[in-house]
Amino acid sequence: MTRATKIFWKIFLFGFLVIALFLTLLSFGLFGKMPSLAQLENPSITLATEIYGDDGTMLGKYYKEKGNRSFVQYKDISKHVVDALVATEDERFYDHSGIDGKALARAVFFMGKEGGGSTITQQLALNMFDERADNKFTRMIQKLKENIIAVKLERNFTKQEILALYLNTVSFSDNVYGIRNASRTFFSKEPDRLNVEEAAVLIGMLKATGTYNPRTNYKASFERRNTVLDQMARNNYLTETEDADLKKQPIRLNYKKLNENNGIAPYFLDVIRDDVKKWCSEHKKQDGENYDIYEDGLHVYTTINPRMQLYAEEAVAKHLPVLQRALASQAALKTDQVWKDHENVLESNMRNSDRWRNLKAEGLSEAEIRKSFKHKVHMKVFAWNSKREKDTIMTPLDSIKYHREMLQTAFMVTDPMNGQVKAWVGGIDFKNYKFDHANLKTKRQVGSSIKPFLYALAISEYGFTPETMCEATQQYFPGSGYVPAKPNPKISGTRSMATGLAYSINEVAAYIIKQTTPKRFAEFIHEINIPTKVQPYPSISLGTCELSLYEMMWGYSMFPTGGFSIKPVYITRIEDKNGNVLARFDTERKEVISQPTAYTMARMMQGAVDFGTAAGLRDRLGVAQMGGKTGTTNDNSDAWFFGFTPQLLAGVWIGCDDRFIRLEGGLGYGGAAARPIWESFFARAFADKTLGLDKTAKFVAPENMRNESYEDAGFAGAAPPPGAGGENVGNGAAEDYLGKPDTQNIPTESKEAMEEQKVLKEATSTKNQIPKDSVIPADEKKKKGFFRRLFGGKKNDD
Repeated sequence: MTRATKIFWKIFLFGFLVIALFLTLLSFGLFGKMPSLAQLENPSITLATEIYGDDGTMLGKYYKEKGNRSFVQYKDISKHVVDALVATEDERFYDHSGIDGKALARAVFFMGKEGGGSTITQQLALNMFDERADNKFTRMIQKLKENIIAVKLERNFTKQEILALYLNTVSFSDNVYGIRNASRTFFSKEPDRLNVEEAAVLIGMLKATGTYNPRTNYKASFERRNTVLDQMARNNYLTETEDADLKKQPIRLNYKKLNENNGIAPYFLDVIRDDVKKWCSEHKKQDGENYDIYEDGLHVYTTINPRMQLYAEEAVAKHLPVLQRALASQAALKTDQVWKDHENVLESNMRNSDRWRNLKAEGLSEAEIRKSFKHKVHMKVFAWNSKREKDTIMTPLDSIKYHREMLQTAFMVTDPMNGQVKAWVGGIDFKNYKFDHANLKTKRQVGSSIKPFLYALAISEYGFTPETMCEATQQYFPGSGYVPAKPNPKISGTRSMATGLAYSINEVAAYIIKQTTPKRFAEFIHEINIPTKVQPYPSISLGTCELSLYEMMWGYSMFPTGGFSIKPVYITRIEDKNGNVLARFDTERKEVISQPTAYTMARMMQGAVDFGTAAGLRDRLGVAQMGGKTGTTNDNSDAWFFGFTPQLLAGVWIGCDDRFIRLEGGLGYGGAAARPIWESFFARAFADKTLGLDKTAKFVAPENMRNESYEDAGFAGAAPPPGAGGENVGNGAAEDYLGKPDTQNIPTESKEAMEEQKVLKEATSTKNQIPKDSVIPADEKKKKGFFRRLFGGKKNDD
């Protein structure tokens, strides 16, 4: 061996050892962290948390931008997708071991002009990095890492597993990640149902997601799809005839992109997000890290029934536009007098607006900023129409007034027997009004809707019965004054307890709380599990305290359940991405009143829906037994209605966020403003036979009450006159005051998302002021024989 030869081999071996040492050190993470073998075997793909309804329908998901992925196995991906991917991105995928020598040499020789040298496995390796390196040196290091990872991937995964991992991590157009989301978004299909040309469109996007977006750049996407089809034919996945025929076909999209504003039950999803975040912060994975709602692909199963949710939203969309039209027609709003003495509200909203912050950041003075709020500009505002918005020209200040003058609502439906929430509406439009009015923390004066709690206490502990006669006069409380605050000369004498509840007579409620004492009533409210501490003022008998819809639903549950207070629950279980159950959530039950008391209350509350403040409701729905109660607070700031059958309990609140903005007259009473939403929902729910609701269902009578008959002792004395809270509206509704505008074309927030889910499912199936009440009966004859009928006695001749 010559000296030159020896030098050559020394340099070669030295260089080989240096390169080997460098690659070894690279592999061990000397030049940056490398994924471990365990990580390769269980790759950490950022996955969205998915929320499901009680029927398995996906309601929505939570994710960071790159985390909007839903993992899908290889067997659930169309063969056409796999063939298109291999033919276009890596022809020799099945023949190499992660690095394609021929493709790499071609890329180097032609400087990348004839195609890149990266295999699918190398691209998957690149996707495991947070981002692609920018400068040439770090990119070279990253490229070497890719190759090492690619080899490891090939050694630890099958080809099918690598393809599935790649398709689950790759980015498609419109910031859609993963083949399942891409398939759902662009074609409203599960990925196993994609045909050849659809698969080609999706794989064609991968070269440049912006350029080849079929929604925004049809021509370029069409041409790219055909290129993919040609590649499939070239690699014998298609015949030339099939290729030619398919290239003539147009791209047929069925585009539906789910987001936080158009998912099913958006207000509910926002509540779930906070709850699951809290759960994640309190629970750790096997690696010691806390669960992450945006990355760990949790599956959260809820109690929401999508069909009931849709009916609830439809009921709101049907009735609220009518009420809004009435509110907007009031003189105080038309002349802006409603804002007199409330300029502080406008000031606060201006200062908290994005416009104020942006202009301040630009260096404008406060005077200049205020001036800008009085110049008219083009803008989009919320509107009760098919798009839930309209283009208009108005000043930013007028825009604040406009949006603050919108009536809001909260509506909740539960199964009273287990507390499961079936529908949750937190406002009129989540896109424009994110504040949720149905949750535990949002409290308003409850008005007369609190009276059933007081009556239950009187029956349970003080020997009252529906026939007990009560003084219908103001009651004086030392240190607190009179309740009600103002006398009503039209009400005097006595009324039965039943009459007092059916017509919501304030004087009767004041008499009862004087017997039970405010202190005991406040304690009782706590004992029935309502979390908010209620102060023992005598006026709480009229609902001056502030409680949330959620709490009121919790309290009302004791009536249809035979005396059990059941906390509304909306999550049943949480699973990890592999289907392992991480947590279960059980119903919280507590017996708070006896079964006879609960039954008596449930039947007595039928007076309100038969002839009281919500007269005729039961008859219109054709229900055998039900109970209900209206509530109206001072100056109509809040309108409530709670009602229940043996199978469902629901509650409605109506009002503006600023309480000085309110409906005038009878239209703002609970029986007119809130009751129609409740009624509309129940009409739809009863009509839907798939829900299994029974109009003939009856409350379970205690054994010692089943054979008793109750004579009509509940309505002695003259009929109560109209009171502060409004007269009995009977069948009256907003339409009776205003006419009936067309609300048929106003969509609900969940409808579009439900339609998407339907397509997918089909594709994969083979305190303070005393509030007012309502106190007039519609027909004195209707009250005769009420308790005899109510408790099963012989029907009166009337």
